[in-house]
Amino acid sequence: MKGVDIFMKQININYTNNLISQNKNSILFTTNRPNIVMEHGKGMYLLDTEGKCYLDFIGGWAVNCLGHCPDIINDAIIKQAKTLINASPSFYNKPMLQFAKLLTDNSCFDRVFFSNSGSEANEGAIKLARKYGEKFLDGAYEIITMINSFHGRTLATMSATGKKVWENLYEPKVPGFKHVPLNDIDALKASITSKTCAIMLEPIQGEGGVNKADKVYIETISNICKEHGILLIFDEVQTGIGRTGKLFAYEHYGIEPDIMTLAKGIGGGYPLSALLTKEKLNIFEPGDQGGTYSAQPLGMAVGMAVVEEVINKKLFINAEIQGNYILKKLRELKDKYKLKNIRGNGLLIAFDLPCDKGTEIVDKCLHEGLILNSPRPSIIRLMPPLIVTEKDTDNMINILTKVLDLTL
Repeated sequence: MKGVDIFMKQININYTNNLISQNKNSILFTTNRPNIVMEHGKGMYLLDTEGKCYLDFIGGWAVNCLGHCPDIINDAIIKQAKTLINASPSFYNKPMLQFAKLLTDNSCFDRVFFSNSGSEANEGAIKLARKYGEKFLDGAYEIITMINSFHGRTLATMSATGKKVWENLYEPKVPGFKHVPLNDIDALKASITSKTCAIMLEPIQGEGGVNKADKVYIETISNICKEHGILLIFDEVQTGIGRTGKLFAYEHYGIEPDIMTLAKGIGGGYPLSALLTKEKLNIFEPGDQGGTYSAQPLGMAVGMAVVEEVINKKLFINAEIQGNYILKKLRELKDKYKLKNIRGNGLLIAFDLPCDKGTEIVDKCLHEGLILNSPRPSIIRLMPPLIVTEKDTDNMINILTKVLDLTL
C-alpha cells in the first residue's frame, strides 16, 4: 500500500505541475505564487490538488470569516440563484433592502451603498467626503490619512494609502492626500487646513503590520472633526464584521465615525463591500455614484446570511476569546525565540521577529501545512476565521514552533 500511495502522490504532483505550466502564462503576472493549486476548502482547512491539507490562519486575507465553504453561504447562494441573480442597479430588490436594514439596525449608521471590493468602498468614501467638502466646506477636498495605512489599489485609494513603496508608483497619482504618523496628534493637527474635508484611518492598520490607533488618539480626532466640521472616516475593511472582538472596531473607542467602509468578512469569501454613513451625508445626486453590480441580489443574500450568522452566533465574542488564547500561546514562545511586540485585538494578531526572516518562516510553514502572512520582513500576522478553536491554535503553534526551531 505504501508503494501505491507514493505512486498516486507522484501522479498528483505531475498533474499539478502540468496544470500550472500549461496554464499559468494565461494569467497576468502580479505576484509570486508557489506551485500549489488549491482545490477544496472546508472550515479551517484548504486542500490542494495533491491532496495536501493546510491549516489556514489568514482566512483568505481576513475574508473567510466563517471558514471555507460554510453551509450558510452555500444555502444562500443556491436559494437566491433560483430566484434572482441580478436585476440591475436601477431597481430595488428584496435582499438589498433587507441587508441594508440589517446593517443600519446593528450600527450607528443610517444609509448603505453596496459595492464589490474594499477599494470600491473606500473610493466611494473619498467621493462622498469631497462631495461634502464641495457643498459645505467651500470646496475643501483634502483628506488626511496615515503613514503605513492601506486603503486599496485604485489610483485614488493608492494615493490615500501611506505605503512608502508606493510613493513613486503610477505617478502622477490623485492629489489631495496628506499622510501623517498614526497616534501623533500634533502632526495631525498641523496638517489640517481650510482645504481639509476629512480624516481617514484604519482603527487597526492590518497591512501596515497590525498597528492599533490609541483610544485617546481616536477620541481626540473625533473632537477635532466636530470642531472643524470635517468628516471622520473609519476604514473597517479588515477590522469589521467581528474581527476585533466587536461587530465593528469603532465600538472599542466609544465614538461614532461619519463614514465606515466594510469588505472582506462581510461576504465571507464572496466579493462584497459596503459604505455606511450618517443621514447628514445622504448627499449624492443621481449619477454621482454607482456600479453595475451594486447591491445585486446574489451578493446581498450572501452578505445577509454571513452577517446574521456572525450576530446570531456571537462570533465576535469567539474572536475575542480565541484571540486572547492565541496571544497567550505566542507569549509562551516569546523568550525562547526572542519574539517582540506580540499584539492584536480579537483575531487580528501580529508579532515581531528578531530578524527579517518573515518570508522564510511563512514559506516553511506552508511546506508544513500552515498558512500565515508576513506583511513586513520582520512581522508575522495571523487573521484566522472567526470559527477558530483552541485545538486549531494548538495545531498552529506546534507547526510554528517546529519552523522557528529550524529558522531562528
